[in-house]
This record gives sequence, structure tokens and C-alpha cells, in this order.
Amino acid sequence: MFTETDHYFMQQAILLANAAAKNQEVPVGAILVFENKIIGEGYNQPISQNDPSAHAEMVALRNGAKLLNNYRLPETTLYVTLEPCIMCIGALIHARVKRLVFGAHDLKTGAVESVFQMGNTEKLNHRIECQSGLLAKQCGEILTHFFQARRSEAKSVQKTTY
Repeated sequence: MFTETDHYFMQQAILLANAAAKNQEVPVGAILVFENKIIGEGYNQPISQNDPSAHAEMVALRNGAKLLNNYRLPETTLYVTLEPCIMCIGALIHARVKRLVFGAHDLKTGAVESVFQMGNTEKLNHRIECQSGLLAKQCGEILTHFFQARRSEAKSVQKTTY
């Protein structure tokens, strides 16, 4: 189902997710690939950039579109560590991304399989080839550890303020 190349690019996305965590952002990373070359990459930055649209996928799409000098990104694949939200899958559809590969499912806001199924619905004019579960355990663990640490920090602050 997944190739060695798929694994390689997802591992690159995981490195970006770790970079997001180091910057106190929700650890999601994304890699945009065209002709087996990375043309865009991104990690979550909405807090540091004061930009609610600065999700990993959006940053990667912006970088790829600039590099190709085109807002359409046909024949590209986006690798992302977490299932995209509504905003991000919408951008992927508008950009005409051919394929999406994601790691962990997002049971609260996932818009590809978990909550909504927007990737290849017949109601839209573009369908994306979607594959899920690549390195899902590793992708999910990054998020789990991040939020566990945040909760521990919050409890420590509460204990010291009372």
C-alpha cells in the first residue's frame, strides 16, 4: 500500500512536527512533493505567526505554489502527520493536489475520513486520492506526548498558584 518513498516523505513530515512542538505549536508537519522532490514544507505556526490559517498543510501549499509559480498544484502529493481539517482539505481541493497521505486520524476535526469525508466526495469538482495510516502510531504519539506535557505544565502552574 505505501512505498519506501512514502515512508521517507512522511518521516520528513514527522521531523517538521517535532520542530512545531519545540516552538510550542501543535506538532503537525507537512511535506508537498512534485516529481519525487520536496517543493514545499511546513509545520503548524498559527500561534507564533498570529495567523489562524498557518497550519502545516497551508504553509507547505504556499511554499510549493511559490516555487512552481502556480496556485494549482496538480500531480503533487501532500504528506501530513495528522488528518487535515476542513480549511486544509478545502485548500488541497482548490489547489488540485492529486494525492494526500496522512498519518494519524483526527477524531475531533478530521475532514477526510473521521468527521467529514471531503477528500473525494462527488459533490465537489476535484477529488483527491487519499490514503491514511502511514506511520500513524508515530504521528499520534508526537501529539499525545505534546498534550500530556501541556497538561502536566498546567497542573504544575495550578499547584504553585494556590
